[in-house]
Amino acid sequence: MLGMVAVVVVVDVLVFRHVFWARLVANIGIVMVFLAFYMRYQAAIRGG
Repeated sequence: MLGMVAVVVVVDVLVFRHVFWARLVANIGIVMVFLAFYMRYQAAIRGG
């Protein structure tokens, strides 16, 4: 969770500081990637 927050903040500050819609899309994409890895990790733990 802390890693996801750090990635979102760093991308916002370094790349998309003044472009609202690009920031929004990038943040949603980053969260979706983290969610996909989390779900994959959970499935591997459960043996599915």
